Amino acid sequence: MKTAIHPVYYPEATVTCSCGKSWAAGSTKAVIRVELCSNCHPFFTGEQRIVDTEGRVERLRRRYSMDKDKPQS
Repeated sequence: MKTAIHPVYYPEATVTCSCGKSWAAGSTKAVIRVELCSNCHPFFTGEQRIVDTEGRVERLRRRYSMDKDKPQS
């Protein structure tokens, strides 16, 4: 195996999420910044968010005459 070609390993690298949560993990980078973590991701929180850009969701509902309260089959 060649010497001096492997990156430096940081066993206590700091991972920081945009929500403010941080934790330690092993990595080849000393500091890692992420956008989503298990603390703020909708899959893990059970929170459903629909990002409505320019009324696209409402336009879809109008186009296919979907009601908000009536479940689709």
